[in-house]
Amino acid sequence: MHEELRVAAYAVCVRDGMMLLARWVAGDGSKRWTLPGGGMDHGEDPYDTVVREAEEETGYAVRPVTLLGVDSIRRTYPRRLGTTADFHGLRIVYEAEVTGGELRHETNGSTDLAAWHPLESVTGLDRVGLVDVGLTLWRRRPADGRAADAGS
Repeated sequence: MHEELRVAAYAVCVRDGMMLLARWVAGDGSKRWTLPGGGMDHGEDPYDTVVREAEEETGYAVRPVTLLGVDSIRRTYPRRLGTTADFHGLRIVYEAEVTGGELRHETNGSTDLAAWHPLESVTGLDRVGLVDVGLTLWRRRPADGRAADAGS
């Protein structure tokens, strides 16, 4: 089994009762809302990652203001040539505020739309689980920053 580790940083941006989300386009063409953010480049600080990724996906300049927590996921999936991947994702979640820029959609990236959604309607969106993790961390602010504990 091939082991894969992906470290990523994401932003929870809430303003005036609205949450900023980006619509992720999966490899199979399906689309679901997610937090702005993404994978760290080698040698990059997570703070810089979330700033870069949020701008790429939404057009906004953001400033991380609080480290909300860290979420860890693991799953297996089939790879080419009949092999299997053991995937481990480490997701660093910040609260961030918009400091500039203008809302726009990413082109030629992993997302195709960016939009503000009323907080009360987010749970009704077709979304990835990370959105719920981010909302829970933002609302509960667990002292240990563990997203797994935030849901209990």
